[in-house]
Amino acid sequence: MKQLRQLHLYLGVFFTPLLLFFIATGWLQTVSSDRLKSPSEAETLAQKLRVVHTDQIYPETGVLRQKASPKVFKVLVVVMSIALILTTVLGLVLAFRFGRAPIAVGAALGLGILVPVLILWAAPHR
Repeated sequence: MKQLRQLHLYLGVFFTPLLLFFIATGWLQTVSSDRLKSPSEAETLAQKLRVVHTDQIYPETGVLRQKASPKVFKVLVVVMSIALILTTVLGLVLAFRFGRAPIAVGAALGLGILVPVLILWAAPHR
């Protein structure tokens, strides 16, 4: 169990900056109404960061940037996604195994599933 906690710790710490980046830029995507038609339209820093989120490139002009491939960054994002799933499951295992109130942990998990489902279900359809 000690090794699982260490794995959870180091994966979480390593991927935290990238996860925070994707959370922040996803938030910007959600609340912003201006959608760019192409990465070259990005002018502000926020728009450029949103392009990284959606297209896995940092939009800049120039010959070097036009030939840039997002493949390596996409691989990093896939690895981050797998690590996030793994550390989330490990976190749940640790919460149930070492938490002082497993019933409260189960209730929080149940509410974490139920509340978003109810909000989506209750939202008016367009």
